[in-house]
Amino acid sequence: MPLPQEFHDIAKRVNNWGRWGASDEIGTLNLITDEAVRSAAAAVRTGRRFPLALPLQQDGIQTGVIPGRVNPLHTMVAVNLEMFGSGTVATSDDIVTTALQAATHWDGLTHASHSGRIYNGRPADSITAHGGSEFSGMEKITNVLSRGVLLDVARALGADRLPVDHAIGPDDLDAAEELASTRIRPGDIVLVRTGQMRHYLAGDKHSYGYPSPGLSIRAPEWFHTRNVAAVANDTLTFEIFPPEIENLWMPVHALHLVEMGMPQGQNWNLEELAAACADDGKYAFLLSATPEPFTGATGSPVAPVAVK
Repeated sequence: MPLPQEFHDIAKRVNNWGRWGASDEIGTLNLITDEAVRSAAAAVRTGRRFPLALPLQQDGIQTGVIPGRVNPLHTMVAVNLEMFGSGTVATSDDIVTTALQAATHWDGLTHASHSGRIYNGRPADSITAHGGSEFSGMEKITNVLSRGVLLDVARALGADRLPVDHAIGPDDLDAAEELASTRIRPGDIVLVRTGQMRHYLAGDKHSYGYPSPGLSIRAPEWFHTRNVAAVANDTLTFEIFPPEIENLWMPVHALHLVEMGMPQGQNWNLEELAAACADDGKYAFLLSATPEPFTGATGSPVAPVAVK
């Protein structure tokens, strides 16, 4: 089924192809300038650190609904091995088999395509089964460090957790920005809290996944207007699922990744950070969130840390 005209209209308004040159492979991360990083450092007041990643474990967040997206399988390949002879120093080694988008991760710019194209107008068939992404692989994302701002939409709307059919639109983002008492600036990384992560933390990963609240097709223009560098949230699907427009599956992925060239993160645990922000009224912080640089990958695990 062809993408509807509403999608194409929004795509034209948020498109960043060529904005940073024909050879650009990192999109909106170009907005994280030296000045943005200096400004981000000024957001640190107490030095308190908040880890935002879920543990990488076999009994992880994936349920098997997404084909091939397996939880990490950890195996020991050496246990106290005295490699150089009896009585010498012993070492232990391990390996992991995992989907790169299994737990807390960034979606890279090639994670989605539409109409045969990926970010900056490149052909989607530049992604191959053996080589991965020829352009915009995760190894190109080398330093994601900027000011983070928590937009706690759930709290702004007076809820612990948004209803599963709630599509987060511009009005919701405005309300959360008002709650945060700070304005989003160019180069900021925005973290959107729905409260959906509470299902998983309570041991119910099936309720966590689907159906799920998430970003509306109307949200990308809000981020585009404010020159946001990246967006992450606390859901499995990132955008509302099932979709708000019948049969229009994953439109926010396509608008963010393909049209805007903006990385998006999923499965971020924002609960402890949200409580601290509500307690001190400060919703901006220094955020370190550089993904693992897997060459040619379309996504990668990340262990983000917010410093308040």
